[in-house]
Amino acid sequence: MQEVCTAIQEFLSAHGIPDWLVVFIISLCPVLECRLGMFTAISLLHMNPFFGFIISFLGNILPIPFILLLINKIFEWLKKVPFINKPIYWLEEKTLKKRDKIDKYGVWGLLIFVAIPLPGTGGWTGALLASLLHLDRKKSFGVICIGVFIAGLIISILSSVFYVAVF
Repeated sequence: MQEVCTAIQEFLSAHGIPDWLVVFIISLCPVLECRLGMFTAISLLHMNPFFGFIISFLGNILPIPFILLLINKIFEWLKKVPFINKPIYWLEEKTLKKRDKIDKYGVWGLLIFVAIPLPGTGGWTGALLASLLHLDRKKSFGVICIGVFIAGLIISILSSVFYVAVF
């Protein structure tokens, strides 16, 4: 994880991108999200944890409304494109395998899913899951924001502990 963050941070910084924007860009990306944004802010860039948290959180939630509003239409369009349709069907199938928690616990399941900072969970996947299950968009957005906030707090604490232990 540290190697990925370091490589991205060094590449972006070498091109004159300020540290706060590096954290924002990392947090925007699927899979990386605020989890690696926070780690980069605290452990690699030695940024103020509060400032790093705000930037990571905002970067992570920025794409969520677009995913909730547009992903189903985009997927329907991409399913008609040869060679692209197979990865789309695979992504849908892989995402829908995680629906049992949502079906069982409703919005609380979505909150827990997004809040636990593990690979394959997070704001992007939560929004994709909410869209594929046709959950209420406004409620899903609020729950996903809370989940991203909780995950960010968890990673902030872990990154701070890592930073203190290493430096």
